[in-house]
Amino acid sequence: MHHPPVSRRGFIGIAGGAFAGAVVGLPRALFPSATVFPEGLAWDPKLPFRVVGRPLRVQPILMYSTPTPKPETSWKSWGGVQTEEAAEQETRRISEELRALAATVDFPLEPLPVRKVKAVEEVDEIHAGDHDSVIVYPATGSGSLLKACLAGKGTPLIFVRHRSGPVYYWYEALSIQYLNPDPGVADLSEETRRASVEDVVVDDPGELAWRLRALYAVRNLLGEKVVALGGAWGKYAPKAPEIARERFGIEILDVSYEEIEPRLKSMLEDKELLARAEEWTERYLALPNTSLETKRGFVVNAFVLYVLFKELMKERECEAFTIKSCMGTIIPMSQTTACLTLSLLNDEGLLAFCESDFVVIPAGILLRHLTGRPVFLHNSTFPHQKMVTCAHCTSPRRLDGTTYEPVRVVTHYESDFGAAPKVEMPKGTVVTFIDPEYATGRWVGFRGTIESNPFYEICRSQQDVEVEGNWKKLLREVRDSHWLMVYGDCLDQAGYAARKLGLTWETLPEV
Repeated sequence: MHHPPVSRRGFIGIAGGAFAGAVVGLPRALFPSATVFPEGLAWDPKLPFRVVGRPLRVQPILMYSTPTPKPETSWKSWGGVQTEEAAEQETRRISEELRALAATVDFPLEPLPVRKVKAVEEVDEIHAGDHDSVIVYPATGSGSLLKACLAGKGTPLIFVRHRSGPVYYWYEALSIQYLNPDPGVADLSEETRRASVEDVVVDDPGELAWRLRALYAVRNLLGEKVVALGGAWGKYAPKAPEIARERFGIEILDVSYEEIEPRLKSMLEDKELLARAEEWTERYLALPNTSLETKRGFVVNAFVLYVLFKELMKERECEAFTIKSCMGTIIPMSQTTACLTLSLLNDEGLLAFCESDFVVIPAGILLRHLTGRPVFLHNSTFPHQKMVTCAHCTSPRRLDGTTYEPVRVVTHYESDFGAAPKVEMPKGTVVTFIDPEYATGRWVGFRGTIESNPFYEICRSQQDVEVEGNWKKLLREVRDSHWLMVYGDCLDQAGYAARKLGLTWETLPEV
């Protein structure tokens, strides 16, 4: 099913607007200084992988009732929370569970104090608070109260108890009378349809955690600021930058080559900076399983570009970067290629994409925030015998967010110049892909397993990947396009997040 593009305003109607409305004016923790190099711009492979993005603030709501006993009639519903004392105990239980959850997840999660409600008129004040979404704990209470609790800003989640504590009435009573039965439908404007069946969690904190992680990713995709050196475009989709702005509220910050050319020339003549770049080159090449198969000076200049690109982001208070004409214009200016530089930025935890392709950059931003790992933007190939080859010259090394994978530093393929990483991904590694259909708002997701790291005459970081599921469906998706790859299995989470954005999400059927 295809849905029309969802504007930023349209998403507010779909998801309550908390994510879209909160993206402007909030402080961002930029570039904590870890060395003596000015402004925290130094490269340090020992730094932990950067946590980027604004925290997700969630408001837990305990919904309950305190019925009065009546003789010789039914006077209470199912459920173990039917007194003020039981409500207080449940409030403490919820607080402790969310505190423990926030301490274990690897993204910034801020659960607010639990609010208790028994009447519809108490809910408006809660919805007016400073939070991104709510988690409704419907222990007991009426259907009208549930509707009111679900009607606020942000995508609401619902947590009900079966075995994890006192059983909830709404463990029995939740139904499609109150929930949208088809999470793939983008029109969620009715109050009672704003939560879907996949927004419900029964007992399991892990199920709650990945949904919160997905909402965090949605929140941080919407309104993301991206430096676009050389401008923005979309591969086979000229309107992709415009649609990225309208659908996701992405703020594309154009920086011209004319602006940076004299600055880069000065940096390449800065003896102190070049000495520091030499030191970083030595440290990089000393990392385990690192071999140099190009001119050392190309690597040194890649570190000069690293400082320039970070300065451009820092000056514009953002954490994402992309570059157009990276296979041409930047090369004579920098006397290297941007390939290794982008790899370094991604290894640090920033978001760095080659080619300035806004067909796929929104999906890359989402995957980065969804997984807490760097993503690999790459070219696709024609599927055959369950196999695709994924290749580009800018792969990160720290693909699990911790370990530097083995690398051969070689030239960029098309120019046979500069420094590009040929990263070796371990055979058997499970990876997740997103393949956006141009800028139509339809994304295809699937899983695969790294089968080998060949060295064909193509872009340097290259993997033959065995596709999971009915690979023949990919034949209908052949577009000579860019895909996004990330370590691990996050297919369900990616689909959940995509649907919250009003996108059409499709996966490969099982064989």
